Amino acid sequence: MELVVLVKQVPDTEALVQIADDGVSIKTQDIKWVMNPYDELAVEEALRIREAQGGTVTILSVGTQKAQETIRTALAMGADKGVLVTDPAADGSDSQGTARILAAVLKEIPYDLIIVGQRAVDEDNYQVGAAVAEMLSIPQVSLVVKAELMDGKIKCTRAIEGGSVVVEASLPALFTTQRGLNEPRYASLPGIMKAKKKPLEVKTLADIGVDAATVGAGSRKLRIKSLKMPPVRQAVRMVEGEAPADVAAELVKILHDEIKVI
Repeated sequence: MELVVLVKQVPDTEALVQIADDGVSIKTQDIKWVMNPYDELAVEEALRIREAQGGTVTILSVGTQKAQETIRTALAMGADKGVLVTDPAADGSDSQGTARILAAVLKEIPYDLIIVGQRAVDEDNYQVGAAVAEMLSIPQVSLVVKAELMDGKIKCTRAIEGGSVVVEASLPALFTTQRGLNEPRYASLPGIMKAKKKPLEVKTLADIGVDAATVGAGSRKLRIKSLKMPPVRQAVRMVEGEAPADVAAELVKILHDEIKVI
Protein backbone atom coordinates (compact mmCIF):
# COMPACT_ATOMS: atom_id res chain seq x y z
CA MET A 1 0.00 0.00 0.00
CA GLU A 2 1.29 3.44 -0.96
CA LEU A 3 0.74 5.89 1.90
CA VAL A 4 1.46 9.62 1.74
CA VAL A 5 1.49 11.86 4.80
CA LEU A 6 1.27 15.63 4.45
CA VAL A 7 3.20 17.46 7.18
CA LYS A 8 3.91 21.06 8.07
CA GLN A 9 6.64 22.65 10.16
CA VAL A 10 5.13 25.03 12.73
CA PRO A 11 6.31 27.04 15.74
CA ASP A 12 6.46 25.07 18.97
CA THR A 13 3.25 25.76 20.90
CA GLU A 14 5.38 26.47 23.98
CA ALA A 15 7.49 29.08 22.18
CA LEU A 16 7.22 32.76 23.09
CA VAL A 17 5.44 34.39 20.16
CA GLN A 18 6.21 38.02 19.34
CA ILE A 19 4.78 40.18 16.58
CA ALA A 20 7.27 41.29 13.94
CA ASP A 21 7.83 44.92 13.02
CA ASP A 22 5.62 44.63 9.93
CA GLY A 23 2.60 44.01 12.19
CA VAL A 24 1.32 41.08 10.10
CA SER A 25 3.76 38.29 10.94
CA ILE A 26 5.66 36.89 13.92
CA LYS A 27 9.32 37.07 14.76
CA THR A 28 10.94 33.81 13.70
CA GLN A 29 14.58 34.31 14.69
CA ASP A 30 14.40 32.57 18.06
CA ILE A 31 11.41 30.31 17.43
CA LYS A 32 11.75 26.57 17.87
CA TRP A 33 10.19 24.78 14.89
CA VAL A 34 8.53 21.37 15.19
CA MET A 35 6.26 19.02 13.29
CA ASN A 36 2.62 20.04 13.53
CA PRO A 37 1.18 17.90 16.38
CA TYR A 38 -1.78 16.67 14.32
CA ASP A 39 0.65 15.61 11.58
CA GLU A 40 2.49 13.47 14.13
CA LEU A 41 -0.74 11.48 14.48
CA ALA A 42 -0.86 11.15 10.69
CA VAL A 43 2.72 9.83 10.50
CA GLU A 44 2.07 7.34 13.29
CA GLU A 45 -1.11 6.06 11.66
CA ALA A 46 0.63 5.60 8.31
CA LEU A 47 3.41 3.63 9.99
CA ARG A 48 0.90 1.37 11.74
CA ILE A 49 -0.94 0.71 8.48
CA ARG A 50 2.33 -0.11 6.71
CA GLU A 51 3.32 -2.45 9.52
CA ALA A 52 0.00 -4.29 9.14
CA GLN A 53 -0.41 -4.16 5.38
CA GLY A 54 3.06 -3.55 3.96
CA GLY A 55 3.91 -0.79 1.54
CA THR A 56 5.70 2.54 1.59
CA VAL A 57 5.24 5.74 3.61
CA THR A 58 6.15 8.98 1.83
CA ILE A 59 6.30 12.31 3.69
CA LEU A 60 5.33 15.39 1.66
CA SER A 61 5.70 19.01 2.77
CA VAL A 62 5.77 22.58 1.49
CA GLY A 63 8.03 25.07 3.23
CA THR A 64 11.48 26.51 3.51
CA GLN A 65 14.70 24.49 3.41
CA LYS A 66 14.43 24.29 7.19
CA ALA A 67 11.35 22.10 6.77
CA GLN A 68 13.72 19.27 5.87
CA GLU A 69 14.28 18.91 9.62
CA THR A 70 10.62 18.04 10.12
CA ILE A 71 10.66 15.57 7.25
CA ARG A 72 13.77 13.95 8.74
CA THR A 73 11.90 13.64 12.04
CA ALA A 74 9.17 11.68 10.26
CA LEU A 75 11.81 9.55 8.53
CA ALA A 76 13.40 8.88 11.92
CA MET A 77 10.01 7.70 13.19
CA GLY A 78 10.06 5.12 10.40
CA ALA A 79 8.80 6.70 7.16
CA ASP A 80 10.58 5.58 3.98
CA LYS A 81 11.17 8.75 1.95
CA GLY A 82 10.39 12.43 1.80
CA VAL A 83 9.56 15.15 -0.69
CA LEU A 84 9.88 18.87 0.05
CA VAL A 85 8.62 21.61 -2.24
CA THR A 86 10.50 24.80 -1.48
CA ASP A 87 10.48 27.91 -3.63
CA PRO A 88 10.63 31.62 -2.73
CA ALA A 89 7.62 32.17 -4.99
CA ALA A 90 5.56 29.85 -2.77
CA ASP A 91 6.30 31.77 0.44
CA GLY A 92 3.18 33.20 2.04
CA SER A 93 0.77 30.84 0.27
CA ASP A 94 -2.65 30.50 1.86
CA SER A 95 -4.43 27.16 2.31
CA GLN A 96 -5.59 27.04 -1.30
CA GLY A 97 -2.13 27.81 -2.65
CA THR A 98 -0.53 25.21 -0.41
CA ALA A 99 -3.12 22.62 -1.45
CA ARG A 100 -2.47 23.41 -5.11
CA ILE A 101 1.25 22.70 -4.65
CA LEU A 102 0.66 19.48 -2.71
CA ALA A 103 -1.91 18.23 -5.23
CA ALA A 104 0.51 18.87 -8.10
CA VAL A 105 3.09 16.60 -6.46
CA LEU A 106 0.52 13.94 -5.62
CA LYS A 107 -0.61 13.77 -9.24
CA GLU A 108 2.90 12.58 -10.11
CA ILE A 109 3.42 9.94 -7.41
CA PRO A 110 1.47 6.75 -6.56
CA TYR A 111 -0.84 6.76 -3.53
CA ASP A 112 -3.64 4.65 -2.11
CA LEU A 113 -4.20 6.67 1.05
CA ILE A 114 -3.28 10.21 2.05
CA ILE A 115 -3.27 11.14 5.74
CA VAL A 116 -3.22 14.75 6.92
CA GLY A 117 -3.40 16.54 10.24
CA GLN A 118 -6.86 18.07 10.64
CA ARG A 119 -5.27 21.51 11.03
CA ALA A 120 -1.95 23.23 11.54
CA VAL A 121 -1.61 24.86 14.95
CA ASP A 122 -0.14 28.08 13.51
CA GLU A 123 -3.02 29.32 11.31
CA ASP A 124 -5.81 26.90 12.35
CA ASN A 125 -7.55 26.98 8.97
CA TYR A 126 -8.69 23.32 8.72
CA GLN A 127 -8.69 23.65 4.90
CA VAL A 128 -5.63 22.07 3.30
CA GLY A 129 -6.71 18.44 3.58
CA ALA A 130 -10.17 19.03 2.12
CA ALA A 131 -8.76 21.22 -0.65
CA VAL A 132 -6.18 18.61 -1.66
CA ALA A 133 -8.87 15.90 -1.83
CA GLU A 134 -11.07 18.16 -3.95
CA MET A 135 -8.23 18.92 -6.36
CA LEU A 136 -7.48 15.20 -6.68
CA SER A 137 -11.18 14.27 -6.97
CA ILE A 138 -10.94 11.66 -4.20
CA PRO A 139 -13.10 11.05 -1.09
CA GLN A 140 -12.15 12.84 2.13
CA VAL A 141 -13.06 12.04 5.74
CA SER A 142 -12.25 14.54 8.49
CA LEU A 143 -11.54 14.27 12.22
CA VAL A 144 -10.85 10.53 12.19
CA VAL A 145 -10.31 8.77 15.53
CA LYS A 146 -10.23 5.22 14.13
CA ALA A 147 -9.42 3.87 10.68
CA GLU A 148 -9.86 0.34 9.34
CA LEU A 149 -8.80 -0.76 5.85
CA MET A 150 -10.89 -3.26 3.90
CA ASP A 151 -10.76 -4.52 0.30
CA GLY A 152 -10.56 -1.32 -1.73
CA LYS A 153 -12.22 0.69 1.05
CA ILE A 154 -11.49 2.45 4.31
CA LYS A 155 -13.91 2.59 7.26
CA CYS A 156 -13.41 5.60 9.51
CA THR A 157 -14.86 6.61 12.83
CA ARG A 158 -14.97 10.39 12.87
CA ALA A 159 -15.63 12.68 15.79
CA ILE A 160 -18.72 14.86 15.70
CA GLU A 161 -20.27 17.11 18.32
CA GLY A 162 -21.57 14.94 21.12
CA GLY A 163 -20.51 11.62 19.63
CA SER A 164 -19.05 9.87 16.60
CA VAL A 165 -20.13 8.54 13.21
CA VAL A 166 -18.79 5.67 11.11
CA VAL A 167 -18.36 6.25 7.38
CA GLU A 168 -16.84 4.30 4.50
CA ALA A 169 -14.99 5.56 1.44
CA SER A 170 -13.45 3.89 -1.57
CA LEU A 171 -9.70 4.07 -2.13
CA PRO A 172 -7.77 6.12 -3.00
CA ALA A 173 -8.93 8.49 -0.28
CA LEU A 174 -7.73 11.13 2.16
CA PHE A 175 -8.50 11.48 5.84
CA THR A 176 -7.55 14.00 8.51
CA THR A 177 -6.57 13.13 12.05
CA GLN A 178 -8.10 13.90 15.42
CA ARG A 179 -6.64 13.37 18.88
CA GLY A 180 -7.38 9.88 20.13
CA LEU A 181 -6.48 8.22 16.84
CA ASN A 182 -3.18 6.98 18.27
CA GLU A 183 -0.17 7.88 20.40
CA PRO A 184 2.78 8.92 18.18
CA ARG A 185 6.03 7.08 18.77
CA TYR A 186 9.33 8.76 19.54
CA ALA A 187 12.16 8.56 17.06
CA SER A 188 14.78 6.08 18.29
CA LEU A 189 18.52 6.70 18.03
CA PRO A 190 18.89 4.00 15.34
CA GLY A 191 15.93 5.58 13.53
CA ILE A 192 17.59 9.01 13.65
CA MET A 193 20.77 7.58 12.19
CA LYS A 194 18.91 5.73 9.43
CA ALA A 195 16.90 8.86 8.58
CA LYS A 196 20.08 10.63 7.48
CA LYS A 197 20.46 8.12 4.64
CA LYS A 198 16.82 7.92 3.53
CA PRO A 199 15.90 9.72 0.28
CA LEU A 200 14.60 13.25 0.57
CA GLU A 201 13.81 14.93 -2.73
CA VAL A 202 13.66 18.73 -2.92
CA LYS A 203 11.55 20.25 -5.69
CA THR A 204 10.73 23.76 -6.94
CA LEU A 205 7.46 25.01 -8.42
CA ALA A 206 8.92 24.62 -11.90
CA ASP A 207 9.73 20.98 -11.17
CA ILE A 208 6.08 20.19 -10.41
CA GLY A 209 4.56 22.41 -13.09
CA VAL A 210 2.89 24.96 -10.82
CA ASP A 211 2.58 28.53 -12.09
CA ALA A 212 4.15 30.83 -9.50
CA ALA A 213 1.40 33.39 -10.16
CA THR A 214 -1.20 30.99 -8.70
CA VAL A 215 0.50 30.59 -5.32
CA GLY A 216 2.46 32.69 -2.84
CA ALA A 217 1.55 35.85 -0.96
CA GLY A 218 0.27 37.63 -4.06
CA SER A 219 -2.42 35.02 -4.73
CA ARG A 220 -3.81 34.84 -1.20
CA LYS A 221 -7.58 34.97 -0.89
CA LEU A 222 -7.27 35.50 2.86
CA ARG A 223 -5.01 38.38 3.85
CA ILE A 224 -3.79 39.31 7.32
CA LYS A 225 -4.38 43.00 7.98
CA SER A 226 -2.74 43.12 11.40
CA LEU A 227 -1.72 41.03 14.38
CA LYS A 228 -2.24 42.10 17.98
CA MET A 229 -1.48 40.44 21.27
CA PRO A 230 -4.46 39.71 23.53
CA PRO A 231 -5.26 42.57 25.91
CA VAL A 232 -3.73 42.29 29.36
CA ARG A 233 -6.31 41.04 31.80
CA GLN A 234 -6.98 43.13 34.88
CA ALA A 235 -6.11 41.60 38.21
CA VAL A 236 -8.94 39.96 40.13
CA ARG A 237 -10.61 42.29 42.58
CA MET A 238 -11.82 40.69 45.79
CA VAL A 239 -15.00 42.04 47.35
CA GLU A 240 -14.81 41.74 51.11
CA GLY A 241 -17.34 42.05 53.90
CA GLU A 242 -18.12 40.64 57.31
CA ALA A 243 -21.40 39.02 56.19
CA PRO A 244 -22.71 37.69 52.83
CA ALA A 245 -25.23 40.54 52.70
CA ASP A 246 -22.42 43.09 53.05
CA VAL A 247 -20.44 41.43 50.21
CA ALA A 248 -23.53 41.37 47.98
CA ALA A 249 -24.30 45.03 48.66
CA GLU A 250 -20.72 46.08 47.90
CA LEU A 251 -20.72 44.02 44.69
CA VAL A 252 -23.94 45.63 43.48
CA LYS A 253 -22.50 49.06 44.26
CA ILE A 254 -19.36 48.34 42.21
CA LEU A 255 -21.36 46.98 39.27
CA HIS A 256 -23.65 50.03 39.33
CA ASP A 257 -21.28 52.89 40.12
CA GLU A 258 -17.96 51.80 38.60
CA ILE A 259 -18.54 49.20 35.93
CA LYS A 260 -22.00 50.55 35.06
CA VAL A 261 -23.56 47.29 33.95
CA ILE A 262 -26.61 47.58 36.17
